[in-house]
Amino acid sequence: VAPKNIIMIGPTGVGKTEIARRLARLTRSPFIKVEASKYTEVGYVGRDVESMVRDLADLAVEMVRAERAQEVRQRAHGGTEERLLNLLLPSTPSNSPPDPEAQEQFQRTREKLRQQLRDGVLEDRQVEIEVRQDAMPAFRIFGGSGLEEMDVSLRESLGGLFGTRTRRRRVSLKEAREILQREEEEKLVDLDEVKRLALARVEQSGIIFIDEIDKVAGRERGQGPDVSREGVQRDLLPLVEGTTVNTKHGLVRTDHILFIASGAFHVSKPSDLIPELQGRFPIRVELGPLGAKEFERILIEPKSALIAQYRALLLTEGIELVFTGDAVVAIAELAAEVNQRSENIGARRLHTIMEKLLDVVSFEAPDMTERKVTIDAAYVRRMLADIVKDQDLSRYIL
Repeated sequence: VAPKNIIMIGPTGVGKTEIARRLARLTRSPFIKVEASKYTEVGYVGRDVESMVRDLADLAVEMVRAERAQEVRQRAHGGTEERLLNLLLPSTPSNSPPDPEAQEQFQRTREKLRQQLRDGVLEDRQVEIEVRQDAMPAFRIFGGSGLEEMDVSLRESLGGLFGTRTRRRRVSLKEAREILQREEEEKLVDLDEVKRLALARVEQSGIIFIDEIDKVAGRERGQGPDVSREGVQRDLLPLVEGTTVNTKHGLVRTDHILFIASGAFHVSKPSDLIPELQGRFPIRVELGPLGAKEFERILIEPKSALIAQYRALLLTEGIELVFTGDAVVAIAELAAEVNQRSENIGARRLHTIMEKLLDVVSFEAPDMTERKVTIDAAYVRRMLADIVKDQDLSRYIL
């Protein structure tokens, strides 16, 4: 079944990207966000549109590799522990005559060190390990139209000529464990299988989120800064309808990749896109502006809500920050009011409101004697009401 591509229409800050990102997380799909305004048709300075598929393939490979590394972590942990013990207590040379008593003493000492390792007693001890170092010289290549891939391609194709060098480093046992753990995981993970699974995941469930599609909407004028708008759309067309893109991991077919385009469409409109591209995005979704009720939920409900972030931030200074219910309502109402009076930037307005609200507390936190600060509606209005009323001032501060 061919995917039904989507155009999301709505002002900035209403959650268009967040909806797509959560959709990808729910389906465990490779997800990448790109901005249409960074791409230009071949021949102009800018990125080639096919690079978004290459970036998605790179991300999927890392995603699958991390999953496989998680699966073999326990097995790799055993190998890491043995290598750490070899660093702490090197074994006797194989050509030396066997001594049962010495062997027994060696095993007892080794088991004692093993227990200390597991108890975390030796974390700060310094050990010397060999660290792999890329022997390939770095190439810096600038430009668009796929040239960003050349650096990686050269390094992959010529890497065998230079080989892999190692150098000895003296590090703490804690750092050595992390380095050796990664090496052991790499040994147990089949990279060929990782690439195969990653490419299959990209082809079957990949999601590409193209933001600011309205910036490339419009027809050719033949000259000036907008000359490549229609060119970008025509370059996007084969990707959206299905083509094969060559990546460093292999060929990727885009027939079943889901494309989600979004834009505010303040100046242009979806019908300004070239007809062929319009037909490839059958689902149109319009998101309305956020109001005070939505701002209240955004402030307190998400796992990384703004209020939780500021509480955690000030807790590092030993300050307990408490927000009352009426304070949350007041912040949400003021944010909605500023959005109505000036430019509507959606939920991003909450960042500027919160930063101004806690400006004094954040600055004076290290010297405060009071360890508990309560933010109520009265405090919110005292700090922000005058700025909100002064429209000229609020444009610069909020």
